Amino acid sequence: MERGRRLPLGSSVAVDREALLNIVDQMRITIPQDLRRYKEFEAEKDRYIAQAQSEARTILEQAHEDAARLLDEQGIKRQAEIDARRILERAHREADEVRSGSDAYAISSLRELEAQVQRLARTIHNGLAELMRAQQEAREPSAGERDAAAATGDEPEVVAEEAAVRQPSAEEPPAHAG
Repeated sequence: MERGRRLPLGSSVAVDREALLNIVDQMRITIPQDLRRYKEFEAEKDRYIAQAQSEARTILEQAHEDAARLLDEQGIKRQAEIDARRILERAHREADEVRSGSDAYAISSLRELEAQVQRLARTIHNGLAELMRAQQEAREPSAGERDAAAATGDEPEVVAEEAAVRQPSAEEPPAHAG
């Protein structure tokens, strides 16, 4: 158009037909190549966008999974800590109950033992008193022994000793022959 001639009376320009057809042919050749390159560029751009979106979805899914796992882990950890505290508190309560129960049992057992010891002490005391009374009686000659001693002329202690030898006391078991 710049090399063309201007026609009089208007703004029209006369161009060389051959030059114009060459330019159009060049355009036909160039434009499809440019369109093809543009389409390839668009396709490549779409592939990059799709790949980026896919990677973004994967990253988001992984982030969601990681966040959920962390929350679960933290929740599990918190729940484990709560359970551990609850178990420790229950163990302390049960230990206190066992300790209290064992103290009550020990007190009860010791009171029973004390009562048994007191009964045994009374039995021992009564037994000793009975033995001492029996010994005292054995040392003193009875009225019949004094009369027999007076008739024979023996001393009352000798007669009492002979009687003690002949008759065992109630506390002593009788001597068995054999």
